[in-house]
Amino acid sequence: MSTLALSRPTASRALLAAFGLAAAVDLVSLLAGADLGHQVAKPLLMPLLAAYAVSLGAPRLLTAALLLGWGGDVLLLSDADWAFLVGMGSFAAGHVCYLVLFGRRRTSPALGALYAAALAGTVTLLWPDLPADLRVPVAGYSLLLAAMAYRSSALGLAAGLGGALFLLSDTLIATGIAEWPQLPAPDFWVMLTYIAAQYLLTAGALHAMYGERRTTV
Repeated sequence: MSTLALSRPTASRALLAAFGLAAAVDLVSLLAGADLGHQVAKPLLMPLLAAYAVSLGAPRLLTAALLLGWGGDVLLLSDADWAFLVGMGSFAAGHVCYLVLFGRRRTSPALGALYAAALAGTVTLLWPDLPADLRVPVAGYSLLLAAMAYRSSALGLAAGLGGALFLLSDTLIATGIAEWPQLPAPDFWVMLTYIAAQYLLTAGALHAMYGERRTTV
């Protein structure tokens, strides 16, 4: 076995450990109210996860989805209205990458109906409480996100759970914008579900790719 073959798993494990460390620092910082820790750790999350995926031969669409998520992460660190809209656009582009990555694999029509009902109910309930200038952008983004979450199940249980958690994470953000009652430490729950979502989507996509190509690392 070549040195390169040996080094790839080692590098992958190191990158995954670094991602886990950044995630832990971010989440603990949010619980502790240490804004500096969050500001430093959050921008590291998706580049480390993307590097981990690339080290395992990830398809370009997966890498692009993660890096577009990074763009959204960085922009949402700002409180400016324009940054929120551009950040939402970056995440939306990432969802398009995921949708293309999922391809035409079969998914359950019943699950699709469940996501459609959840989307319609959530948008209907949130609509009156959202700022007027955000209603249409949030509704459009929610439609794309729900489609991604539904189609993610085509790659298996891990990816499907990742899609569902992504939808939950962004729904928590939307309820905050609508000024609904929030859980204690709301940013912690948003980031916990988001980090888990991106990791599970990555793991599911890599597993599907390796299974189809019969590739091991």
